Order: sequence, then structure tokens, then C-alpha cells
Amino acid sequence: MTKTEKFDLVILGSGSTAFAAALRAAELGKTAVMTESRTLGGTCVNRGCLPSKNLIEAARIYWEAQHPRYPGLQPAKLGLDFKELVRQKDGVIHDYRDRKYSSIIEDADRIKVYDGHAAFISDQAVSVNGQVLEGDQFLIATGTRPAMSAIEGLDRVPYLTSDLLTSDEPQELFDLPKSLVIVGGGYIALELGQMFHRFGSQVTILERSRRILMGYEPEVSRTLTEVLRDEGVNLVTGVQARRVFQDGAEVVVVGEKGEAEQRFRGERLLIATGRVPNTDDIGLERVGVATDEHGFIPVDAELRTNIPHVWAAGDVIGRYTGSQLATPVGAHDGGIAAGNALGGPRRTVNHAVIPRTIFTDPQVAVVGLTDAEANAQGYRCWCNTIRVALVPRAGAMRDTRGIAKMVIDVDSNKVLGVSLVMRDAGEVIHEAAMGLRLGATIDDFIDLLHVYPTMAEALKIVAISRYKDPEKLSCCAE
Repeated sequence: MTKTEKFDLVILGSGSTAFAAALRAAELGKTAVMTESRTLGGTCVNRGCLPSKNLIEAARIYWEAQHPRYPGLQPAKLGLDFKELVRQKDGVIHDYRDRKYSSIIEDADRIKVYDGHAAFISDQAVSVNGQVLEGDQFLIATGTRPAMSAIEGLDRVPYLTSDLLTSDEPQELFDLPKSLVIVGGGYIALELGQMFHRFGSQVTILERSRRILMGYEPEVSRTLTEVLRDEGVNLVTGVQARRVFQDGAEVVVVGEKGEAEQRFRGERLLIATGRVPNTDDIGLERVGVATDEHGFIPVDAELRTNIPHVWAAGDVIGRYTGSQLATPVGAHDGGIAAGNALGGPRRTVNHAVIPRTIFTDPQVAVVGLTDAEANAQGYRCWCNTIRVALVPRAGAMRDTRGIAKMVIDVDSNKVLGVSLVMRDAGEVIHEAAMGLRLGATIDDFIDLLHVYPTMAEALKIVAISRYKDPEKLSCCAE
């Protein structure tokens, strides 16, 4: 006999977006239920942000021991037990999942979770493994999954996706490949490519565009390309992967670069060609929820879909309302969606300032508009790029790789965007983000006293370059 339960809010998903919504519902005195087809906590904690940053840091330590930046430090070859690294990564995931997800559910009397694939069976109910969950309001927070490239022969060869970082699932990778070909040149490909290279794999990255990170400033792309190639990563741009086949113990990728055909061989193949929304099999057609041609769900500024009692937030809405596929965006918006759905104070999302970081080494961090975006929006812009070598902290640490770029509106002097490639860029970008949020001008960045020496001085120095040549200034001079 089918069981039925009724909730104020039924949430499809259990990731950061879903949890934020469930907690907000409980704060409002309402009941909420989440569903999860894989592992509680969703992508970020189980196979995305947390495990990747754990192993990226381990790779940095391993690499820097062999490549010390300081004369007087001798290279040291650390022992590497990749299986043990994976096991400790899993331990970190389990601990975090227990503390930040499972324990919250156990302590909450207004929140439940049902395991299994959820799909709408009517406009007032979803079904999960025969359990019917009825609701007054619904939130779709099913996230995304790795996209599969339409490469001939891909269905006949073994390949990896970013799910290789997962825990307790068959896709998890326990053996370090001797060689790895990565199809795709986005942030996932770059982070994992550098990580595996530093652990000792021979890595080839194939990007179909003429440069990596096409949506970023050209200076960012050039700088990171130089860094990766200098380290020994075989980064190939302008090549389109056409077909793949198995040749003995290796997978061969046949690529097309201009008129020429090239072949790239590796023990393992990783497909990192983007992500697609998990909306294709959750019964949206039974409710009439609209999706675009890619499967993403359009929403208004309050995160409502075209159906009044159905909401959507997180990665599943793609770029709608200016959103971006990022964990903190989903967590922020989940609470807004739940509040709007359940009678809390009405709120609209504001995605104008979303700082982002790519955890390569050096890191890439950006916020706001690029030079091209600002000009396309009609701003009269000034912009400049400085070398990180001008930042005293970078020189002191003997790591001067990178650039800092600032874009300003010449009519108001307000800063419109910042792009950084440098050590600790992901920490520094928050100062720029707060500046954009509060409408700071370039003079605000100059007048703010910065701790000396810190990497954050890069923001002050690139701002100073609007008026003076920072090459000719003493330390801390304005």
C-alpha cells in the first residue's frame, strides 16, 4: 500500500541549496522534506568542492617539495601512496557530511529526508520509491551532473568524469593513472589536470576553443596557460575531439586541429566538457514546469518557475537571474526561495556580485565584469593589468606568477570588475567583491590601508596604476 505524507515544502534534492531551504522552512515553523537519489549532501561535499580541494592541496605539497622556490632548500622526493590519499579524502568527506548534514537532520523535528529518485506524479505530489510526498509548495534543487560529449566511440571505451572524486561509489578512482587525457578546458579540467600532473601523471588537456577560460579576461587565460605549460602539462588549444578508441592498455583520442588530425594517448580518459541539469527525468512535464533547450529552469527574481507553487534554485537554474553554478550561490538562494514560498518576507535575488575562484596554483579569482562585458553594457571603461611581481609579498615568497586586472567606469570612477591570477587569489577577491557590493571607487581601493606585505596589496597597486606608474613607487607609497 502506498504511503502518503504531507509537508509544507517538498524539496527535490539534498545539496547545499536544498539544506538552506529546509532550514529556512524550519525557522518559519514549517515542515520540509528533501529527497536524494545518491548521497546526502549533493555534489559539493561528496564529489565536488570538498574532495577536489583536499587533493589539490596534497598535490601542491607534494609538488613544492620537489620544486622548492628558495635557493638553499634542496628538492625532496616525498613518498606517495595514492590509495591512502583517497582514503583520507573519504574520511574528510564522511566527517564533514556527518557534522554538517546528517547531524542536522537528526536534530531537526521539522525536516525529513527520503532516499531514492524523486519525480512529480501530479502538481501536488512527488513519488520516491513508492512513498508519496504531498506538498503545498515545491522547490526543485536537483543540481547538475557531468555532461557527456558527443564523441564517436565514447560508449565503447572506459572513461572518467569529475565523479572520480566521489566517495563510496563505483566511479571512485583509487589508482593514479600513468597518463591522462582530459577532454575539456574549463575549471574542472584545469584543476584536476594540474593536480594529476603534480602527483606524477602525464597529462594532456584538449580544449576546442582557441584559448582556455573563454569567458574570462584574455590576460587570465594567457597567464594560466603559461603556468601550466611551464610545469609540464600538455595543454592543447583549438583542437576538437572527434572520436576515441581503445588501443591495448591506452585510450586514443583523435582530434582535429585546423585541417590536421592529431592523436593523443593516455592510460585513462577524463571527460570534463561541462555540466547538464538534472531535470530530464523528474516529471516536470506532469506539472507543466518550463525548461529551456538545455534543460535549465527559468525563474523570476523571486526564484518562482512558471508554475506558481513550484520554485527552483541552485545549479538547476543555470544563468537565469544572472546566477552562476556555484555552491554558495545555491545555498544563498535556497533560503530565499523557501522564505518566498512559505510566507516569509519577500526577497529577490541579487546576483550582481558573485566572486569565483579556480583552485589551480596560482589561483584564478574574479568578480564583476570583464573589460569586454563592461564595454558591451555601454560603460566607458578604463582598465589596466599589472604583473604580480610588483606585489612585495609575492617577491618575498618568491612566487611572482600572475597578474591583477581592474576595470572601472571612467564616468563614476566605480570599480566594475577585478580579475586575479596569483597565490591566495581566492582569499583576496573578497575585498574586491565587498568593494563592488558597496559601490567602491578606484580611490577607495587606493586610500584603504593594506597590511604590508600581503597579496591583497595587488588591488591597491593596480588601482594606483590609474594615476601613476607603480614600477616607480617605493613600497606602500601612494
